[in-house]
Order: sequence, then structure tokens, then C-alpha cells
Amino acid sequence: MEASNGSVAAEIDLATELCGIPLRHPVINGSGTFDAIAARRAFGDELIDQFPFSAFVSKTITPETRPGNPPPRLWETPSGLINSIGLPNKGLAGFLEQDLPQLAELPVPLIVSVMATSHDGFAELVEAVAPRVAVAALELNVSCPNVKSGLIVGESPDEARSLLRRIRPLTEKPLLVKLSPNVTDPVRIALAAEEGGADAVSLINTLRALAFDPETAEQWLGGGTGGLSGPAVGAVALAQIHAVTAAVSVPVVAMGGIASGRDAAEMLRAGARIVAVGTESFRDPAAGSRIATELGGELARNSG
Repeated sequence: MEASNGSVAAEIDLATELCGIPLRHPVINGSGTFDAIAARRAFGDELIDQFPFSAFVSKTITPETRPGNPPPRLWETPSGLINSIGLPNKGLAGFLEQDLPQLAELPVPLIVSVMATSHDGFAELVEAVAPRVAVAALELNVSCPNVKSGLIVGESPDEARSLLRRIRPLTEKPLLVKLSPNVTDPVRIALAAEEGGADAVSLINTLRALAFDPETAEQWLGGGTGGLSGPAVGAVALAQIHAVTAAVSVPVVAMGGIASGRDAAEMLRAGARIVAVGTESFRDPAAGSRIATELGGELARNSG
């Protein structure tokens, strides 16, 4: 970005809000793509002083501890990354005891991502996490099958609606629902989540993908298949976000292939309120701040 754009960007007020939560700019992180606790150990208080996102979304937590998928867990493509991490986490008790006190020290609002395999499991997580003062909102990761129905919650309108109706009475804090792109019509899922009481939806999650080891011709990832992210999914994300924002009345958090301010501006142009940076943070840990600055320049040029 040229120097002149930087001075113009400084004049653009990027402040916004998500479900009543004030944000200094519209760039947050995608769950599981930025380890704030590890970054704090590496960079100390410099991370606090120059935190790259306007809100922080935690790694997804589950009721019980999860080891994640066996390695190998990552495969690079020419324009993206396939991951089969498998949501390793310390479980609810470990999160509350070990991680939440550290995340509470971040200088931005905290959104906690939760996932379970049943309505009761989600309820347990929400009832334990939502009352904590440090928690501003919760994101429901609905990419796991409901053990009772066998259906993936994020791929079934009825499952999404019934889950939200079960969870909604448990807290007044905002509930965001993270939608899967691996469906025929994400609009139906988004509308069902809204009908159930969701305050916002976020999309897209990763696209289902597969990789083979060229030496052995065997599947590379220890978990079998994985999720594709990065620039390769950007156009798919943009199309789904455009369709969903035209249908729902709740705010939309857009993610999928955002690597620059121009990418972020396109997501906002498609109707999103907020953008989330994921894979780009692996390449550039300061991507959130950079993209916010570049976004200011894009918006200044567009308004001029």
C-alpha cells in the first residue's frame, strides 16, 4: 500500500459493533487460527499493546478433553491449506481453570467457541461459560454430528433451529452460529439459526478436502479428510456470504480466504458486518492489524 493510502486510511473511522459489542475495527480472528496464549508467551506485553484483532475468538472447546486427530495434520495446496487438526482442547474444566484467566487479560472482547455432540452438551458449555464476566459472546461450532440424530447440526435446518431453541433461554449474551459451506443451501441453515434465536452467523468454515501422499499414494492426513482454507476458498466464501446476508436480518461475520484489505472490503461489500482472518495469520502473525489498515485504505478510495 502506498504511503498516501496510509494517511488517508488514518482518517477513516473503522469502529463498528457486533451484537452490541463495540469493536475498534471490523477485523477479528477465525477460531483456532491464532493462539493468543502462545503469542503472549512469545511476545510478552507487546502483544497486548499491539493486539492484531478487535475481538478474540477462542479455540473451540468441548465438554471433555480431546487429543485431536493423529498426525500428519496439515497439507499445503498451491493456494490454500488442508487441516485435519481435530479440535484438540483441554475440555470445559481445563478451559475455565487454565485458559480463561489468561484470555481475560486480552485488551479486546472475548468470544468463546463451543462444540458438543448433543443439545445437552451444548447447554452444559453455555451454562458454564456464558456467566463469566470476561466472556462477551459465544460462537456455536455446529460442524459435529448430533449423536441422537446422526445429523450434522450445521447441515440440517431442523437441527440448527432446535439447538438454538434449546440454548437461547440459557443466556442473554450474543450467540453466533458458525455455518458449514458443505451444504447445498447455506441460506436455509442461516435462516433456521436466526429463527431459533441466533444473534449472528459466521461463515464459511472450511471446505471438505482430501490429499494423497505422492510417494506412497496413501491418504496423507491422519484423520483421513480435512478442511481446505486460504485463498482457494475465497470466491466460494464470497458467494455464500452474499446469499446469506441477503436473506437474514442478523449480522454476518465473513471468513474464508481473507488475506488483504481488498479481500476484507469485498466481504463487507457482500453484506458482512465483520470479517475474520484465519489461514493468513499462519503466514503473517500481524495479519489482523495489516488487513485492518489496508481495509481503511480500500474504504477511503471507494468513498472518494
